[in-house]
Amino acid sequence: MHLTTIVGGMRQEEIWDAETAQRYDTPGTGMFAPEVLEPTVDRLAELAGDGRALEFAIGTGRVAVPLAERGVPVTGIELSAPMIDQLRTKVDEATIPVIVGDMATAVAPGTYSLVYLVFNTISNLLTQAEQVACFRNAARHLTPGGRFVIELWVPELRKLPPGQQATVWHAEPGYIGLDTYDVLRQHVVSHHFRFDESRQAHLSRSPHRYIWPAELDLMAQLAGFELESRHADWAGAEFTAESRSHVSVYRLPPD
Repeated sequence: MHLTTIVGGMRQEEIWDAETAQRYDTPGTGMFAPEVLEPTVDRLAELAGDGRALEFAIGTGRVAVPLAERGVPVTGIELSAPMIDQLRTKVDEATIPVIVGDMATAVAPGTYSLVYLVFNTISNLLTQAEQVACFRNAARHLTPGGRFVIELWVPELRKLPPGQQATVWHAEPGYIGLDTYDVLRQHVVSHHFRFDESRQAHLSRSPHRYIWPAELDLMAQLAGFELESRHADWAGAEFTAESRSHVSVYRLPPD
């Protein structure tokens, strides 16, 4: 299986190119802000325990590098060569090995106590079949009792009145983020507008297949997992009907 599904005229492997990799890291701000990153690393280190961790779609190492610095052995799987090149400016292959391939099918050597997918990345798989395969691939890599952790946003369809196809999910000086929905196919395209005082703006887009928490739980069951916990964030806040995202921990049965 390979990521060939096209949504909004885009293929995933075309999106994560050299330009994207070079501007992906924003040290100290955005998803690299300490208040975002530190709770993520804390929770993953706790879940990994004394075992090894495997990150699906490791990207430029936003989470993997600080997790490895905490003493957790980390391996990655990543489809984008430019993203791996950016990671290699931070750590070498001996420190964080990376297998080039699709997170739904690529196989890393050995077994792990933890597999994790952060920042909505499972939605980069654009069909339900690929998303189910991702769960099965996680199970394939885990030891008995091992955990698969997914961070994922909750679709904001309640904001869509009849006839409207888009929601603005974030707005701040110099940036507007909006999503356009295809509710028939569960597809969404995220549009990121960045601008300054000039009349010009930069647009980047990424396609996704959104997943409801209940559907995610069923995918987990098909791969042999049970839901162990679900919180609204990495710090353990309660997940409610108003939560915009969740951190779900799935676990394989022990021997």
